[in-house]
Amino acid sequence: MIALTCVPQIGDVHARALLRHLGSAQAIFRARRSELERIPGIGSVRASAIRGYRDLRRAEKELQFLQQSGVEAVAEGHPSYPRRLLHCPDAPVLLYFKGQASLNEARTISIVGTRAPTAYGKDWLTGFIDALADFQPLIVSGLAYGIDTLAHRQALTCGLATLGVMAHGQDRVYPSVNQPLAREMTRQGGLLTEYRSHTPPDAQNFPRRNRIVAAISDAVVVVETGEKGGSMITADLANGYHREVLALPGRVCDPKSQGCNRLIREHRAHLVREAGDLVQLLNWDVPPPQKASIQTQLFPELKPEERLLLRAVTEQEGIHIDELCQRIEMTPQAAAKTLLALELSGLLEALPGKRYRTFPLGRH
Repeated sequence: MIALTCVPQIGDVHARALLRHLGSAQAIFRARRSELERIPGIGSVRASAIRGYRDLRRAEKELQFLQQSGVEAVAEGHPSYPRRLLHCPDAPVLLYFKGQASLNEARTISIVGTRAPTAYGKDWLTGFIDALADFQPLIVSGLAYGIDTLAHRQALTCGLATLGVMAHGQDRVYPSVNQPLAREMTRQGGLLTEYRSHTPPDAQNFPRRNRIVAAISDAVVVVETGEKGGSMITADLANGYHREVLALPGRVCDPKSQGCNRLIREHRAHLVREAGDLVQLLNWDVPPPQKASIQTQLFPELKPEERLLLRAVTEQEGIHIDELCQRIEMTPQAAAKTLLALELSGLLEALPGKRYRTFPLGRH
C-alpha cells in the first residue's frame, strides 16, 4: 500500500478504483497491463506507470521509519481507519497515525480559525471547550498557530483527547514551536497525516490536509476567520461532505469575523453562541429513545444484515449513513445496498443529507 501511494499519477481516487476492482495492492502490482487499462479512469498511461514502478526501496525505507518511530500505517479497510472518511471519494487510501486516541470516537468535532485570534476568540474558545468536557468529544484541528494551537491545548487541559491533522510527514512538527505540544498530544490524542516521512509542509499540502479535518468529524466549528483562507476552505469542504458547520459571529466591522459572519449570512453555517448550541444540534444531550421500535420479528423474511440495520435506524431516527456504518461495522457499499432494499420495502425513508428514519407502523 505504501508503494501504491508512491506511483506517479496514481492519486487517492485512482488508487481506490484499482483496489475496488483488484482487491489489494499486491494484486494491482501483479496485474497485467491490459487488465489495468480496462479499469475505468486508469487508461494506458497510468497502467504503464504501475507496471513500470520499481522503486520498492522507497516503501521499505518508509516502513522502517514507521517501525522505529511508533507510527502506524492505517489503510482503508483496516479497523482503525476513520469510518467517517469512507463516504468521501477523495479521502486518503492510506494514513499515518501516531498516538493513543481512536480515530472513530463516537463524538468528534473539528475546530478551525485564524492564526492570529483576538481576545474575544480566545476567551470564547476556552470556555466552549471547557463546557464540552462532560461529553468527552475528540477535538480535531490542524496544529497551526492561533486557534488550532489553542484548541489542542485547551482540550488537553480539560482532559480531552485531541487529534492534530498535519500537512507533512511524521518526521517533523510544523510549526516547530509546537513540538512539545505535539509530544503531549501523542499521549492524550494523536497526530495524523496522509504524507510520508520527509514530506515538507509545502503550501499545496494544506488545502488537502483541510479535507481530512472537514470530513473526520461530525461538525466543524469556525472561530474567527477572514473571508479567505484555510478555515473557509475547510468550511466549504465540510458542507460538501454533509457535515454540520458552526461559526462564531462577531462585529460587522471586525476583519477577523468577516468569514464567520459571511458563512452565517449565506446559510452555510449555524450560528454558535455557546457549547449548548452544538450539543443540541448534534443531539448529544438526548439519551437513546426508549420507544417502541419496529419489531423486526414481524418481518421474518428480512435478512440478518437488514434486521441489524433496521434496528439501528429505529434506535436513532434521522441517523446518518456514516454513523450507521460505524455502529454496525458495515461497509458503505453494503449499507447503501441494504438501505435501498429496506426503503423499497417501505420500512425506511431516506431524508436529505444521507440520513434515514423508519416509517410509522401505520404507514406500511
